[in-house]
Order: sequence, then C-alpha cells, then structure tokens
Amino acid sequence: MTEFEEPPLHGELRDRLVGAMQRVPELAGVELTLTTLTGGITNRNFLVTVAGRIDRYVIRLAGNDTHLLGISREVEHAATVAAAGVGVGPEVTAFIRPEGYLVTRFIDGSPVRDEAIHQAATLRRVGESLRRIHDGPPIPGLFIPFRIVEAYRALAAARGVVIPPEYELAQSFARRIELAFLSNPIEMRPCHNDLLNANFIDDGTRIRIVDWEYAGMGDPFFDLGNFSVNNGLHPDEDAEVLNAYEGEVRAGRLARLTLMRTMSDFREAMWGVLQQGISTLDVDFVAYAAEHFDRLIRNASTPSFEQAVRTVAA
Repeated sequence: MTEFEEPPLHGELRDRLVGAMQRVPELAGVELTLTTLTGGITNRNFLVTVAGRIDRYVIRLAGNDTHLLGISREVEHAATVAAAGVGVGPEVTAFIRPEGYLVTRFIDGSPVRDEAIHQAATLRRVGESLRRIHDGPPIPGLFIPFRIVEAYRALAAARGVVIPPEYELAQSFARRIELAFLSNPIEMRPCHNDLLNANFIDDGTRIRIVDWEYAGMGDPFFDLGNFSVNNGLHPDEDAEVLNAYEGEVRAGRLARLTLMRTMSDFREAMWGVLQQGISTLDVDFVAYAAEHFDRLIRNASTPSFEQAVRTVAA
C-alpha cells in the first residue's frame, strides 16, 4: 500500500479508532499514529505506525450505507484472509467487531503505474496473481453481475433516482451475454470483482491486490474482463493475460473475457446510479455512470462483441 504525505489524524475519529485498536493484542498499550491514505471514494483508510516498531498497519473504516452496494464486511474479512493465504492479499491482523474495522499489515511496495500495466511482464504477473486467487479456497458470499445491476436499479429507484434511459439497452446486451453463458457454464470461483489499478501493489516479487469488499464466489472471467476494461487493455494484451492465467489462449475463453468487459461497465454504471441516492460525497456520480454507459454501448455495438456472443454460445 502506498503512503502519502498527510498530517497525522487528530480528534474524535482518531480517538475512536485508537480505542478500538486497544482490543487488538498487537496494538494494545502502545503509542499509535494514524495518517490518512488517499484514494478511493467509498471507504477511508489510515496508515497506523507504532512507536518503536518497524511494522506498520492499515485500518479500514467503511463508508456509510455500503451494505446497499452489496458489501458485507464479514465477507470482505474472509476474502482478505483467503487472499493473504495464497500470497496475494495483505495479511490480516484483526477484524474488530462490532465496528467492522479491518486491520491489515501494510504492504511495502510501489503502485503499478498506468504505463506499467501495459507491459507484457506486468500483464503476466497480474494473470498469475488472479490464478492464485481463483484457485484458492471458497469464500462466503456471491457475486452475480446480472443480478447485481438489477438490484442496484431497484434500490436506486426506491430512493428517487432517475434511471438513465441507457439502462434498457445495456440490459438487452446483458441478457444476450447471460444466455450465451448459460449454454456454456463454468465453475464459480473466489473473485475480487473490483480490479482498478489503484488496488494493485508491486512488492517486487508479485502483484498484490487490496480492497476485497466486493469479493464473492462468481465467474472468474468477470475479474479478467473487469481488469481488462478498467485498464484499457487491447485484445493482444487480453491474450497475454489469459495465456499467463491458463497457459494457453482459447477462442472461447477470450470471447468470455470480452463479454465480461461489457458486464463490468454495466455494474460500474449502475453502481454510479445507486450512489446518486445514497452517497454524501462530493462526487459527480451522474457523470460517472454516464461514462461507463457510453463505453459499454460503444464496446457492445461492435462486430467483435457479436462474434464473442456467437463463440461463447457455440
């Protein structure tokens, strides 16, 4: 996890977090300094340094009403433990109940820059890390993107959010994807489901992944498509990742990845729609949703999308 030059945290929030950490044996009775880690628009994360020790930690404070986004802090905890067990996620120090604070060890490493993502060596390392996750032990919770977009729509509408007209077109694409997948199902695996560049850390040996709040058992190709579309990968780069992930590139598997790029944007767009009804942050979620709807429609209106549907269905 990366550090930023921020002043130490003071005040009521600092006292509340430090008080909770007194229930963690490793952190009880010692002087703790908390510094804000920037990045992310749902939760707040703080670097925890301990007087007289080299070890550092991160404590995660969940945002308001995140359960409406399908987030379970119990599942996040279990998924982070599982990811740490296969050498990809951060080591979990404690899960503080009832507050739901997750405390992990700080990962010494560097962020994966946008330009580095497109290097063949990085793509291979990401593919290898995803394989470790997907081959890991089952975790509680499900992640079914076809149902998630429908749930987000219902929750947003119940809060008075105007559903964008693009939703119906996007849903028509999603139905075709789901039908193709039903004709060729694959086994559900533990997945991360939010593979933004900011969630990758290079520890010098392996690409590590943080922020497991959307994790659940699901289609591993959602992770692959999510990583691809979030980082603007080209088809040859998708093939590089898939080759590292599976040891080969098969047309049907590459097509499945292509279709999940569309489902990733659909989920992201509807996440932005629902946030319009629940978030108190100063973020333009209308523009956020529109950006993802626009990319979804562009990508799903191409011959490559049509070919991918036919290939998966066959």
